[in-house]
Amino acid sequence: MRKLPSVLARTITSGTSASPGLPDMSEVRSKLRDIVGASTNWRDHVQAMQERKALHTLLAKRQEDLPPRRMKDSYLEVILPLGSQPEIREKYLNVYNSVRFGRILEDLDSLGVLICYTHTKQERQQRSPLSIVTALVDKINLCQKIIRPDCDIKFTGNVSWVGKTSMEVRMHMLQQHDGDYSPVLDATFVMVARDPENKRPAFVNPLIPESPEEEEIFKQGELNKLKRIEFSTASLLKMAPTAEERNIVHDIFLNTLDTRTVSFRSRKLPPNSVWMEDAKLKGLQICHPEERNIFNRIFGGFLMRKAFELGWATACSYGGSRPFIVSVDDIMFQKPVEVGSLLLLSGQVCYTEKNYIQIRVHSEVYNANTKEHHTTNIFHFTFISENEVPQVVPKTYGEKRIILANIPRADLA
Repeated sequence: MRKLPSVLARTITSGTSASPGLPDMSEVRSKLRDIVGASTNWRDHVQAMQERKALHTLLAKRQEDLPPRRMKDSYLEVILPLGSQPEIREKYLNVYNSVRFGRILEDLDSLGVLICYTHTKQERQQRSPLSIVTALVDKINLCQKIIRPDCDIKFTGNVSWVGKTSMEVRMHMLQQHDGDYSPVLDATFVMVARDPENKRPAFVNPLIPESPEEEEIFKQGELNKLKRIEFSTASLLKMAPTAEERNIVHDIFLNTLDTRTVSFRSRKLPPNSVWMEDAKLKGLQICHPEERNIFNRIFGGFLMRKAFELGWATACSYGGSRPFIVSVDDIMFQKPVEVGSLLLLSGQVCYTEKNYIQIRVHSEVYNANTKEHHTTNIFHFTFISENEVPQVVPKTYGEKRIILANIPRADLA
């Protein structure tokens, strides 16, 4: 992991924290409220949003009108003082006496948004006319199975790539051990900028790499964008399976065919396997004002936490032992979730291999008046179990498509 010079660290406020000069997560969220003029009282949210309409005049008409930024301009360091401030541990503690990863997802989401506001900050503007929201969690890779609840955590990050209205943010999390910080995870988020009412795209400051290393980072961001476009185009929901994928589906079917009857309707579960339809859990969440973001919709970090916790429970139930998160992939934020929504979550085991369990969590909102369901998010989590897990086996064509979408690409090469 690359450690940037400490001179790049920015202080958000002059308040004291566990590490002198470094803000904590409460200061991050307070700063975000100040940037957009959000109220801490739900009863004032309508007035606060009305006041933001006047900021339309501050939006740039072209990206070329905005001053370019450097990567170090958006670089932030933030502390989570679990070791030096024991009173905040309870919020982050799980039953295994380690840190709740769902809480870390919330913190990463808040920090990613603040990094983007730092990139787009205009010195003469007290409030930002931009509504910056999370569009995608591209990847989170963990290099430690357990995060200790009694040691300080440091988050660092900066904008690593910029399009016209979107920004890629790279973040790192480190934890202090014996006086030194060791890597815990790397994360890549994609944020989008919209107008003050969060209705239309808005231009953001261009990014200029200053060194060969930064040029490589920027180039990787461009490649990530192209991969996302390619993946979206090649989605099995839009295209028929390839010849190789059809062969995989056919092999799965033959493996579950009852040879005694040789009937399409008579299926047999292979040894040490579980039908996919029996490997799911569901949950319901009422979205209260307490979980709103600075734009008075449900906080994306909260959605990620609830989805992760259901995914963890699904993996735990399936594997019969404690699972550990390995990576998070392709969290798509398709639609915002309004305050007051009924949020339906469905966790599905969609691929297994040895000790690894791939979980897909689908979230949708239910409108009680119209009886309609609308997908809002799709989450992908990879866990490793303490023991080898059964193979998950699909029955229907739809389940087979989910399996194909989650088989590691190397297995299809």
